[in-house]
Amino acid sequence: MVSRSRWKSRHKSTSGPSCWLRPAVAALLWFCVTHIGCGSATVWETKNVIQKDAEFDITYNDSATSENQTIYAFNHTVSRNKTEGVRVSVDVSSQDLKSTILFVIRQKQAVLSFQVPLILRGLYQRKYPYNHLGRTLCQPPTRAASETQFFFVDVSTLSSQGTNYQLRVSRVESFTLQTDKKFSFTASPSQPQYFKYDFPDGVDTVIVKVSSDMNFPCSVMSIQDIQCPVYDLDNNVAFIGMYQTMTKKGAITVQRKDFPSNSFYVVVVVKTEDEACGGPLRFYPLRPDELIEAGNRSKILDVVVSPAIKSEVYVMGMLFCLGIFLSFYLLTLLVACFENKRMNKRREVFENPADMSPAETASLLGKNGDGKTPASPYEYGSIADNCSTLSSEAITDSAASTDNNYGYMERSLDSIGRSRQESLSSVEEDDYDTLDDINSDKNIVRTKKYLCVSDLARKDKRVLSKKYQIYFWNIATIAVFYALPVVQLVITYQTVVNVTGNQDICYYNFMCAHPLGALSAFNNILSNLGYVMLGLLFLLIVLKRDIVHNRALVRNELNALECGIPKHFGLFYAMGTALMMEGLLSACYHVCPNYTNFQFDTSFMYMIAGLCMLKLYQKRHPDINASAYTAYACLAAVIFFSVLGVVFGKGNTVFWIIFSVIHILATLLLSTQLYYMGRWRLDAGILRRMVYIVYTDCIRQCSGPMYIDRMVLLVMGNIVNWSLAAYGLIERPNDFASYLLAIAICNLLLYFAFYIIMKLRSGEKIQCLALVCILFTAVVWGFALYFFFQGLSTWEKTPAESREHNRDCILLSFFDDHDIWHFLSSIAMFGSFLVLLTMDDDLDTVQRDKIYVF
Repeated sequence: MVSRSRWKSRHKSTSGPSCWLRPAVAALLWFCVTHIGCGSATVWETKNVIQKDAEFDITYNDSATSENQTIYAFNHTVSRNKTEGVRVSVDVSSQDLKSTILFVIRQKQAVLSFQVPLILRGLYQRKYPYNHLGRTLCQPPTRAASETQFFFVDVSTLSSQGTNYQLRVSRVESFTLQTDKKFSFTASPSQPQYFKYDFPDGVDTVIVKVSSDMNFPCSVMSIQDIQCPVYDLDNNVAFIGMYQTMTKKGAITVQRKDFPSNSFYVVVVVKTEDEACGGPLRFYPLRPDELIEAGNRSKILDVVVSPAIKSEVYVMGMLFCLGIFLSFYLLTLLVACFENKRMNKRREVFENPADMSPAETASLLGKNGDGKTPASPYEYGSIADNCSTLSSEAITDSAASTDNNYGYMERSLDSIGRSRQESLSSVEEDDYDTLDDINSDKNIVRTKKYLCVSDLARKDKRVLSKKYQIYFWNIATIAVFYALPVVQLVITYQTVVNVTGNQDICYYNFMCAHPLGALSAFNNILSNLGYVMLGLLFLLIVLKRDIVHNRALVRNELNALECGIPKHFGLFYAMGTALMMEGLLSACYHVCPNYTNFQFDTSFMYMIAGLCMLKLYQKRHPDINASAYTAYACLAAVIFFSVLGVVFGKGNTVFWIIFSVIHILATLLLSTQLYYMGRWRLDAGILRRMVYIVYTDCIRQCSGPMYIDRMVLLVMGNIVNWSLAAYGLIERPNDFASYLLAIAICNLLLYFAFYIIMKLRSGEKIQCLALVCILFTAVVWGFALYFFFQGLSTWEKTPAESREHNRDCILLSFFDDHDIWHFLSSIAMFGSFLVLLTMDDDLDTVQRDKIYVF
């Protein structure tokens, strides 16, 4: 009542000139409505609507104009336990866009519409017309046991010209795929295909494999839930579900938990262009509205759905992985027990020499039967006293005569250095050169023609120990700061893959990718466990040796103080940590392998190669090895160039020229540093000194190099590195990270081979344990490289081309070739570390002024 009274009050208050306008407006509105209605009635009166009861598998040839509309009525029986596919095929003879015909298919719970000719767009807005279309209708589910459903096909056009068309509706045979049964079909951009698959009882995961004998045309396979509409065109197939491009091969693992209806659609779409699969790029259209003839883009494909592995296989795979690497722990424990027993027996012999014959005692002390040390066959140190007489730490008792080379056993222990019980906290790296004449002494000692380890082991042991411990702490810090963002990034990658369904983001071996939780390829991650476990085992072995050595120093044992290669374990700790981090980062890379994160898999490989070379050099040059800061700065520069090469190096001539020049210059500088033992300066006068050396040594008098062995190594190293630089400049490989790693490995192998040859040449021996490690490691490396070069995927190509290399699992139906590479390479790296750790054990009882430097 209140609102009505307010309206009346407002109505009464409206007076004046506006009152007479109301009847006029009402009359005008009535006039417009009646005329529009009459006009529309006129239009519909001239439009002929023809409805026909149509049947399946009959071709209807009709014509469509703006004056008629044809409706075809179909009916079919839908069963709850059986799904029948229905396919509509249309063919129009006209390619005139002004004569486009619209087809609308009305179903109970879905509507599908398309125009013919169908215009599909490619890159740069290229337009491809298709006159022949085939679409499969989405089948809505029914709750009744059997139900008759109707659907209608409406055909209409706004063109006044008559356009002929053919319409055919048929049932799809084998619309529901059977487990382990291959089905062949043909698809094209305008005739996509999709099929239904129902999970059988007891199967929770299946793998859908689509294959073809044809590389092109490029196609897309998609897994979509049972719902309408089904996205089965090139421009919308990526809207929902999981999808991937393919040429000859594609595979997607599907889990029941992702599909509540316990069924899904397998959709296959042929793309309008081949660029996504690495095909050629068509020309750019001269006119924006120009139509481009697509040609024949039909493709014959096969699809098969197979059950994936069961949970028992996951358990077997994990137990197998753990069992392999735990066996190394057991084997190490047995070897350690055997070594301890042998060392205890040897210690008892030294404590009770009365029970031994003079010959046995001389044998243990490295002497001949006459009590003299055997002469070394090593030519460059053929004068026995070269090292001992020129060494600043030579022991006068042993240098007096060759008959008393091992007379240090009779020396007082009080004369041997500082006590190991002193604190290391007061020792700094700045205290290295504490003698006033140390610089001149360096020049005298390091420029000798014949060097022994005692010449390059003159610095305070506590200082060097602290210096090399920095390697471990630095790499531990680097590992933490490097690994945290890497883990965060790959988790984001995996989340994006799971949310978008885009299987082209990650380069898996889809034929053997076993998901677990949110991870798409759990087996590729699990196989990296060996790096972590064996890296930890190596750290434990080094820790045990470190403890034994420290105890020997505390007891002031002469073998620990004055014999053998100086024991510094900091680099070994860094190597073990690097191996563990390689496993972690390789696992992170395999969460979603692609070209943007490949450096995660290689960064610590560079670290390992660099640390191994430093360790080899440190063995005979403990005083002049590079500091941790310098070493890691150089490795950081290598990783920096690795990233630049991945981003900018592909086909970039300027980048390759710059890198090759830097590579050669770095090789020359390092060669000079190694040849002169660091006793040279890079300053303004270097060119003058180089000219002087060339004049005096080559022109004025022809003399050979002073350090022949070093020169041989450096010449070979320069030949190898210059050859690699030339190869990179000429070939410009796409995989720059692997190319850089090949450079590091070649240099490491060259230096290792030189070390072994010179060790044998100098009359030294390789003990049984070290020899077994060398042979075992070489064999394992050979098998590992075989599996590495199988190449199951490659991010150098498009995802579709990479999938052509995918292969089935070969071990326990769980691991593929690359997983076996992980197993074998982790074992081989562990063996390589053991070789470096044990290869000089034969020198533990030899005085350092009798151990040659090379």
